[in-house]
Amino acid sequence: MKSDVNNPDYDLESRTSKFSNLIIGLCKQIVQDTITRPIISQLVKSGTSVGANYTEANNASSPNDFRNKIYICKKEICETKYWLRIIKSNNFTQNPVIENIQREAEELTLIFGRILSSLKNNSKLKHS
Repeated sequence: MKSDVNNPDYDLESRTSKFSNLIIGLCKQIVQDTITRPIISQLVKSGTSVGANYTEANNASSPNDFRNKIYICKKEICETKYWLRIIKSNNFTQNPVIENIQREAEELTLIFGRILSSLKNNSKLKHS
């Protein structure tokens, strides 16, 4: 699935890369201790893997490989939303940017869900 490079909102490679950078920037601002360290690590892993998996999806070897990578993107963004909620609810940061990151995570969840739904519907049409 190729991105519309003329519209940054639809360039998911760029958008997920920016999302990764937002996650990293947020995590750098959280004071690390025995409680926050593993949470930060999990958030960085899940938040940055979304873009890595989307990039892999764009270079998929087959339609099935593409679908699987997009599915991983959706799983990782959902995990990221979980860690963001934990960070916010425990007041590990007072940075208001977390709300923007949460909004972007929700939008990315919807986008990847829509892609998967479209792929499923297209598959049904081909087999009808």
